[in-house]
Amino acid sequence: MKAWLLKDFGLDNLQLGEVATPQPKVGELLVKVGAVSLNFRDKAIVDGIYEPHKVPKNLIPVSDAAGTVVAVGDSVTRFKVGDRVNSHLYSRWLDGEPGPDEPDHCFGSPLPGGLAEYMIIHEDSAVSAPANMSDEEAATLPIAALTAWYSLVDFGKSSRGKRCWFRALAVCPFLLCRSLPHLAQR
Repeated sequence: MKAWLLKDFGLDNLQLGEVATPQPKVGELLVKVGAVSLNFRDKAIVDGIYEPHKVPKNLIPVSDAAGTVVAVGDSVTRFKVGDRVNSHLYSRWLDGEPGPDEPDHCFGSPLPGGLAEYMIIHEDSAVSAPANMSDEEAATLPIAALTAWYSLVDFGKSSRGKRCWFRALAVCPFLLCRSLPHLAQR
């Protein structure tokens, strides 16, 4: 499969290459990547300023991806071939407080990310992509949109009838404008 490989730090060292298509193991999904979204963390990894000691050579970067399940490993029950899914940064943090080793299990470093034709996602960490969103829109959900949601709703205590300024939310304005009417249903 084609994949972007980080040979060393720096954008000039991000090179398109050929690698073996991964095969799903027990509990895993093979996802054909439809779209990715780039975040500050992704750029910082490429630049070598985000946990450089954890970045393996020939890393496939980028944590946030959306795509279609094309194969499943044994014992997969939550998804089937043809389902659309999202990755999310922390591949093992599903609820509660994150474990101290959670950074060791992040897509896009040190685990292979979505900047490839295919990626492996464990069924427990995959999230169903919203049916009313394209892969391009859904790929923005894991970091960019959830950061904005947290800022508005959890931290900012936004609710129906409140006004707020969206200057800092330019990362994904289309998606946010589409999602804000649903605040009233929260």
